[in-house]
Amino acid sequence: MSFVALIPARMASTRLPDKPLADIAGKPMVVRVAERAVRSQAGQVYIATDDTRVKAAAVEHGYTAVLTRNDHPTGTDRLAEAVEQLGLADDTIVVNVQGDEPLIDPELIDAVATLLHDRPDADIATCACPLADAEALFNPNVVKVVCGTDGRALYFSRAPIPWARDALATGERMLATGLPALHHIGLYAYRVGFLRRFPVLPQGTLERYEALEQLRALEHGHTIVVYRTPEPPMAGVDTPADLERVRAWYTHHSQ
Repeated sequence: MSFVALIPARMASTRLPDKPLADIAGKPMVVRVAERAVRSQAGQVYIATDDTRVKAAAVEHGYTAVLTRNDHPTGTDRLAEAVEQLGLADDTIVVNVQGDEPLIDPELIDAVATLLHDRPDADIATCACPLADAEALFNPNVVKVVCGTDGRALYFSRAPIPWARDALATGERMLATGLPALHHIGLYAYRVGFLRRFPVLPQGTLERYEALEQLRALEHGHTIVVYRTPEPPMAGVDTPADLERVRAWYTHHSQ
């Protein structure tokens, strides 16, 4: 099986300006992400960015980058432009490796690509792990997903789903591990044909309420399948504190 790893890298970040170029043990973050992607089974690794500085950094370290518009509302829209520039065939599988995940597990990249390859009925594959605890169930920053028996995603939400009526009616916070909900992990594999259609899909009510773009696909009848991993991945970089944690990891593991 062959697939492409595509890394969207957007410069604008309110909490961490110029995040893709943040230094991690002597290399820009986006390059560290690309190094992880190269360790997967991807046939090609590309970076899609809206800034010439990121493209220059990628080229300097031997990676191919495409320059996209800076007005894309979502990372998926940026990928849609990138696959057009790259001229990828509709049946190509593309894994969206977030540009702020310098500790992403290459085997997890392979797993979502393999799942999509093995499910011709699906347009998207993603992944999830068990909820850590009851607090995660009620945390709106932790996206939850519930699946059917065939592994299809039924719904994504920031709210606690499903609602355990009998337990929660009395105010008891049922152990998260006792519920069928999973903690969604933002790693996606797409078929290029779907990526080409995504920008013209109108935003639906569910996406507007939840601020979750994967709901656009569900609302329009597209199938998302979910790979279940037993452990959560190492966290990405959203804040200066996250950046220091990742820098410490690279310093320790480079010795």
